[in-house]
Amino acid sequence: MLILYIKLIENNLMFPDFNIYSTPLLLLSIQGVAFTFFLLNRYYRKRNVSDLFLALILFLTCYHQTTYTIGFLGWYDTFKNTKINYYLINLSLALAPLIYFYFVSITNPKKVFSKKHLLHFIPIILLIIIKTIILVYDANLPGFSAAQNGYLVVNFQWKFLDPIVGLLSMFQMLIYLVLSFQLLYNYKEKINHFFSNTYKIELNWLYNFLIAYTILYVYNSVQTVVNSTIVNLSWIQEWWYYLLSGLVIIYVGIKGYYTDLTQLMGVEIGSFLKEENKLEIKKDNIVQTNIELSNKLKTRKEFIEEYFATHKPFLEPDLTLIGLSKKITISREELSETINKGFNLKFNDFINAYRVEEFKTKLAQGHHKQLSLLGIAYECGFNSKATFNRAFKKMTNKSPSEYLKTQV
Repeated sequence: MLILYIKLIENNLMFPDFNIYSTPLLLLSIQGVAFTFFLLNRYYRKRNVSDLFLALILFLTCYHQTTYTIGFLGWYDTFKNTKINYYLINLSLALAPLIYFYFVSITNPKKVFSKKHLLHFIPIILLIIIKTIILVYDANLPGFSAAQNGYLVVNFQWKFLDPIVGLLSMFQMLIYLVLSFQLLYNYKEKINHFFSNTYKIELNWLYNFLIAYTILYVYNSVQTVVNSTIVNLSWIQEWWYYLLSGLVIIYVGIKGYYTDLTQLMGVEIGSFLKEENKLEIKKDNIVQTNIELSNKLKTRKEFIEEYFATHKPFLEPDLTLIGLSKKITISREELSETINKGFNLKFNDFINAYRVEEFKTKLAQGHHKQLSLLGIAYECGFNSKATFNRAFKKMTNKSPSEYLKTQV
């Protein structure tokens, strides 16, 4: 071993070679693996399946760094007949469905995953089988131990298998990213029918998560097209993608671990979303001026208006559809129908409209002389600056400060 080490030094070969290319990739990957174990530990303690999916996503993203990380560390130059290429498999075919299932587990906490969901992983299972066949076949050919890549790797994998897997991975990732964005959008629409304040459960960082992986997808797709049709990119040129991937690993690891979804969403979110199929929810927010309201619907609408004018339940920051239905002794189905069809609004917009009007009343009474605008907003039932500003702009087409100037 010592003799081999001396010979490597004499030939200016060394593993590991820590340089400006290998060190960042190595450090970022190590951090990603650390967060993988943190998430797995939390999954073991709390049994939140979303932690398991995120841990697997991080691990696979780190795993994809392996080829280039060990390459810049000097592995391939030092060990000329290494067989590591046989054991490193493109697992992006598993990464795409894992990202989708991660968002399924977040937007539908009661979802039960079964064996049928394994069908999404058939492509990666087939790839592993093919790679195993390649290894077994090449290992039985003469001279395999002295070569880095055998017959099937050179004449089948590189020529046919890798290009097919690359195209399939690009197509698959695009589909699952679109499905994940759709899940988040639908989730956001749903919670607007149940919650008056949605700031804590909008999970905006998850949009950033998808945007980050979309950027990686676009970058990798462009790089692949350039490498295949225009010019062969060098390892150094392709290094930037893996650096970007490493930064995404750190962002997702930190935000994913320190953003405890169960605390943000609350223990009731599952029951709310479970009830959504029982409600006749209006999916758009378009005002229909020709609605023929039944006498019963009109009666409920008038009762709600009177109740809100007298008791002002909208001042409660955590007011929910279920909570309001209990206060006014109207079933959730009837309350949802009245708000959606009678007022032509979602529950969230309905409650915030009252809060905005209360805010405007307090401004007219001069409360802004003793309190900040945000302080008044909190008194009116808002629980975040972002939600307040967005709701006020939506209702008045002005920012709170712009509106105040028109009242002076």
